[in-house]
Amino acid sequence: MPLKTTAAKMVSDARARIKEVETIDAIKMVDDPNVVIVDIRDIRERQRSGYIPGSVHAPRGMIEFWVDPDSPYYKDVFGQEDKTYLFHCASGWRSALTVATLQDMGFDAAHLREGFSTWGAQGGPVEQEDKT
Repeated sequence: MPLKTTAAKMVSDARARIKEVETIDAIKMVDDPNVVIVDIRDIRERQRSGYIPGSVHAPRGMIEFWVDPDSPYYKDVFGQEDKTYLFHCASGWRSALTVATLQDMGFDAAHLREGFSTWGAQGGPVEQEDKT
């Protein structure tokens, strides 16, 4: 059965209505105490390729529940007022869909347009998980 829409079309539609942040601009946000960088990649991706220092790990499958104060899975990190939330995945597809969904819920956020894929190459700091 043919799909009614493709994943690529969904991402394109999401990107047309959300705020996208370029990697070089996001790098400048790393040390800003008013910015919460949220990594929605799978834990294995973080372990394999590292992560942005200070980023919050929030698995993609739990985001809607973690940001909803009425959910039993709510996380306080998402209830901070006057914070800028910047979500990222590996290439910007999952984070675009995530931010569009959160926007529909009334949660204000942006996403890293190219994801983590260009982060290190553009000079962004990367931490590796301690394997000891």
